[in-house]
Amino acid sequence: MTETGSLLGRAATIGRVLAKQGLKARDARTPRERAKALRGALEELGPTFAKLGQILSTRPDLLPPEFIQELASLQDHVPPLTEEQVVGVMEAELGVPWEDVFASIEPTPLAAGTIGQVHKATLEGGARVVVKVQRPDAEEQIMRDLGLMELFAEKVEGRDALSSIIDLPAAIAHLSSSLRRELDFRQEAANCERLREVLQPFDHLEVPAVHKQLSTARLLVLDLVPGGPIKEAPQGPERKDAARQLLESFYRQILVDGFFHADPHPGNLMWSDGKIWFLDVGMVGEVEPRMRELLVLMILAFWQGDTGFLAEVVLLLAEKVPPDLDVPRFEAELDEVVAKYRGASLQEIELGPLMQGITELAGRHGVRLPASLALTGKALAQMQLATAELDPTLDPMAVASKFLLRDYLRKTFSGADPKRLFYEGRKFSTRVTRLVEAVETLSGARPGKAFQVEFRGTAPLEATIRVATRRLALAGLSAAAIVGASVTAAASAVDEWVPLTLGSAAAVLSTILLEELLRR
Repeated sequence: MTETGSLLGRAATIGRVLAKQGLKARDARTPRERAKALRGALEELGPTFAKLGQILSTRPDLLPPEFIQELASLQDHVPPLTEEQVVGVMEAELGVPWEDVFASIEPTPLAAGTIGQVHKATLEGGARVVVKVQRPDAEEQIMRDLGLMELFAEKVEGRDALSSIIDLPAAIAHLSSSLRRELDFRQEAANCERLREVLQPFDHLEVPAVHKQLSTARLLVLDLVPGGPIKEAPQGPERKDAARQLLESFYRQILVDGFFHADPHPGNLMWSDGKIWFLDVGMVGEVEPRMRELLVLMILAFWQGDTGFLAEVVLLLAEKVPPDLDVPRFEAELDEVVAKYRGASLQEIELGPLMQGITELAGRHGVRLPASLALTGKALAQMQLATAELDPTLDPMAVASKFLLRDYLRKTFSGADPKRLFYEGRKFSTRVTRLVEAVETLSGARPGKAFQVEFRGTAPLEATIRVATRRLALAGLSAAAIVGASVTAAASAVDEWVPLTLGSAAAVLSTILLEELLRR
């Protein structure tokens, strides 16, 4: 009964705040006025709702631009924990008095947020660390509010007045997933370890080490990194190298590893001892392999100014495409987004805002893009701001093009295994053969149900198809042999006979194809 009463009381509070801000189904105010009202309501309703606003500000696919801009400045006003509360959580997680582990803890917090509070501390051995302590009532409050939000989303789903502003069920689902991960500090510890592996190739990028034996679901202990904001890095080659590595690392994180820091604003980056340190790895994004491939195509299509193909890639990325989508209009509006960058210098091109613009456009047309794409756009935008502080002359597209080319060559030549090349060649040959057999069966040249069409005054269609498929097979096998010869010739670990054999095969197949074309 007490729990039910608490839920009803909280629901009544939410209703009163929304009514006070004038948020109702029929609202004649401008989008900007409604956005301000929503921001005021979320701030008043407390930490969970403030977190909802902060997460929504990263999702231009779920909210109009006016709401995104307003919510981006939303702050979670939470009172700092008392010293007794901090010690209580620490001792509950450690299982021993805090003095058995720590020599001292600074009482003034470095930061106080919706879920946790951060303090500097010193371990018994003298090591300087940062301690992140979860608020004692954070999980209870957040789970209660999430339950009410999910219930509300079910009740209002399908109402045109609200769905025209926000896809509430999708927003609540995204918030719930994000907050549940952030409530478990072990997830952030795992993020730190994984990001450190991703950043290994970059000597100017680093992540603070985790004290695993002291970290739990509600307590996170990290090495303290003494330093300052990245803008205070001393001028010189080291600063410029770090800026280039920061930019390139995000291309690697997103396009190769599929795991990236989703909130790299300058406040979460620190300069210390010639390195950029990534802080607060609670919010990360993941990109599955198929989406990574499409993202590369998206960047290349934009680079080439091919709006038609760019539209195709965006629709391939989509989780949902309306059956009545006006594709020509979609392409025309996409061309307007891309047109802003035509004639711009490389350093004027911003991939983050471009991707955010594409996401907003898709949302207006009812095209649902993956949440990770919106996070990717936001992360790229923030990262580019950070690199601009370090080196304003850095060309983002130049770094991107060099990275993509180098990554392509690495994938091509590092994997030049003769056995795999032979396997891929045989697989390609088999697929071409099956295609030929299928077409011949369809034309009646092979046993099986044939598809017969006859045109008077012309050669039988089946003969034409046989000739065409034969040429297709010859061209495909010749191309495969040429590629195989090129790759194996560039690989030092492959015997000389392999590229010679493949090259000879390519020459023979090409000669047969040429003779076939000339003879007919």
